[in-house]
Amino acid sequence: MPSSRPLRRGILIALIAAAASGLLAGLHYYIARRLVLDPGLPGPWRDGLLAAIAVLALSLVAQPFGERLLRPPLSRVVSWPASLWMGFAFLTVLLLAATDALLWIGGSAAFAAPEVFAPAERVASLRAAGVCSVALVAGGIGLRAALRPPALRRVEIRLERWPAALDGFRIVQLSDVHLGPILGRAFASQLVARSNALAPDLVAVTGDLVDGGVKQLAGEVAPLAGLRARHGIFFVTGSHDHYSGARSWTEKVRELGFQPLRNERIEIRDGDACFDLVGVDDHHGSHFANDGGEDLEAALAGRDRERPAILLAHDPSTFKRASGLGIDLQISGHTHGGQIWPFGHLVRLAIPFVAGRFECQGAQLYVSRGTGFWGPPMRLRAPAEITEIVVRRATG
Repeated sequence: MPSSRPLRRGILIALIAAAASGLLAGLHYYIARRLVLDPGLPGPWRDGLLAAIAVLALSLVAQPFGERLLRPPLSRVVSWPASLWMGFAFLTVLLLAATDALLWIGGSAAFAAPEVFAPAERVASLRAAGVCSVALVAGGIGLRAALRPPALRRVEIRLERWPAALDGFRIVQLSDVHLGPILGRAFASQLVARSNALAPDLVAVTGDLVDGGVKQLAGEVAPLAGLRARHGIFFVTGSHDHYSGARSWTEKVRELGFQPLRNERIEIRDGDACFDLVGVDDHHGSHFANDGGEDLEAALAGRDRERPAILLAHDPSTFKRASGLGIDLQISGHTHGGQIWPFGHLVRLAIPFVAGRFECQGAQLYVSRGTGFWGPPMRLRAPAEITEIVVRRATG
């Protein structure tokens, strides 16, 4: 009897697509209502702006198909307008919702019944102009910040069980690089040059390396073969790597000289001193048939718990379990630090570890804000980073 799993997965995908389409349509109607229809713009302006909003909405639908079917630079023709609009639309909706709330709190009857109160169109016009102006300024600031080279962030972490002989061990973390239609070969080359200049002991690529298939992006990731570290380059999968085909990308990063850790561990030794480097798949991998998924137990099976261990896990949520399983340090990404303020506050509702350092049950966690960006090419109050983690032995 054939398995029902593909059918269930197909139904789930269809339901998600329907919900996403409904949400997309609703948000764009909200934008059109508040910015175009409520202010009562003249016919030509109204029709032109409504058509533009419809086209921009459709660009968001076309974007994922273009990214997976087209290779750079053609895919950028689709991705750039859609990605920019995604960011500006987010800011616009946020500002419109905030002003709606303020007007409601203030008891503005003009917006409750615009057909009755004549001043409503005037107020709506002023509100639309103000929202658009603020969204454009904030979006411009965010765009400039995102396209700026990621900052170098140095973090010193002290571990009680860390070998004295490895004091000062340096790990360069690259996370959420999101190489694809927007960030491509040139960005990868910059990361290689900056990482190598730090002469790290180890490079950890903690997931979401790409957005797109190997066929489309092989040329964009090629410069990463130049990464160098004394003890090697290690990779764990992120959610977007699974969306893009984790199996094929695992093989590709091997060709680039990386060592994937897919629910496994390796001993890092320097003379008589050593520690376990553990890596797990992102838990989203379990949503894809035979494409992996987080398995901490398999990764830690048979490990000498007297030896210190560093865990590479894309999603910081893994820390909730890993902190009780003998892990000394977990290095993660995934959250982008929220990427666009105030989205980080929403992220925190699902993942309490948004950015920076955390501690639980004697274990420590560091969460990167990410090296690239996803979706809108914008960052507001969540700067991108290349992270140099210096691990030291804690002294009493």
